[in-house]
Amino acid sequence: MARLAQTAGLTDIQREILSTVRDFVDKEIIPVATELEHRDEYPQQIVDGLKELGLFGLMIPEEYGGLGESLLTYALCVEEIARGWMSVSGIINTHFIVAYMLKQHGTQEQKEYFLPRMAAGEVRGAFSMSEPALGSDVSAITSKAVKDGEEYVLNGQKMWLTNGGTSTLVAVLVKSDEGHPEGTAPHKSMTTFLVEKEPGFGEVRPGLTIPGKIDKMGYKGVDTTELIMDGLRIPANRVLGGATGRGFYQMMDGVEVGRVNVAARGCGVAQRAFELGVSYAQQRHTFGKQIAQHQAIQFKLAEMATKVEAAHAMMVNAARKKDSGERNDLEAGMAKYLASEYCKEVVEDAFRIHGGYGFSKEYEIERLYREAPMLLIGEGTAEIQKMIIGRRLLEEYRLQG
Repeated sequence: MARLAQTAGLTDIQREILSTVRDFVDKEIIPVATELEHRDEYPQQIVDGLKELGLFGLMIPEEYGGLGESLLTYALCVEEIARGWMSVSGIINTHFIVAYMLKQHGTQEQKEYFLPRMAAGEVRGAFSMSEPALGSDVSAITSKAVKDGEEYVLNGQKMWLTNGGTSTLVAVLVKSDEGHPEGTAPHKSMTTFLVEKEPGFGEVRPGLTIPGKIDKMGYKGVDTTELIMDGLRIPANRVLGGATGRGFYQMMDGVEVGRVNVAARGCGVAQRAFELGVSYAQQRHTFGKQIAQHQAIQFKLAEMATKVEAAHAMMVNAARKKDSGERNDLEAGMAKYLASEYCKEVVEDAFRIHGGYGFSKEYEIERLYREAPMLLIGEGTAEIQKMIIGRRLLEEYRLQG
């Protein structure tokens, strides 16, 4: 069943990690995912299992208690986890974006304080960029931080926090005019704050409220929330990197990792949809033979498998580019765009192969059909990816003279 989406050039350690994760997915996630998803229940037992496997510290350096693995290893693990249940991969993703931002941009004190506990899964991360009225326009952020002695006072409303309730550390992007005169470009007057909080809903620390879970079409189990800051006081040593005005660049660096993750999720969901489709096509009979023997179904399977392979290859390329230390916004944008679009198409083809049964909640494909659309908008819509890709292509192919 693992013929598709193979990755060349992996080390023995990488193969061992992936084999362990795949076994965990097959035994601990797939058998319970649909039931938990229908109940919109947080998969605590699964999360505890991932913690025991050391997955929360996968990319955190060994000096801070992590495994020190590459983005490629992480992306391939996410692909496997999303194949089992996409919501679980979301729980991991936001945690790792915050851990990555700390590793790349945090002060030494911040790294030493947070990363060992994040590696152990004791601190769970979430990040907050979006707001109710801004969508993809990050420059329109209105949440604000004002300096008050050795603290900052934060006010504003944030939206679409994955792990908003279960997390204990949130990286929050807000405007901060201190040290940035009027007329400064919006992206140069933003700061990321590291906000510690208690898990749960309601007032989780003075001045910070998590109202409750947003009810969603899919992507259930994982908690998606708002975040409201009303006089939230944060000490100056919780400014990521120790200096204001760098938040936009820090967040965009983290989002590049997130886009590789979303591409990996798209690959994983598409793989599972193909597995379900090719299996059902060999079980269902019409006109005296398996529907897999009908040319129309074989054409669908061929197209689905080709899309799975193409998306996987682009995702792996984007991850390896980031691991090399090179700029990868073009590759990450392409991978995220292609994988999410192909995921939607592969899931729909698997849905069609199932016929009327695909509409029944008894069949796993029904869940995947509701989950796939989230990938079209998460970590930047398809339109945003095309803008990024187009601009980068014009940089690379600019006419001279």
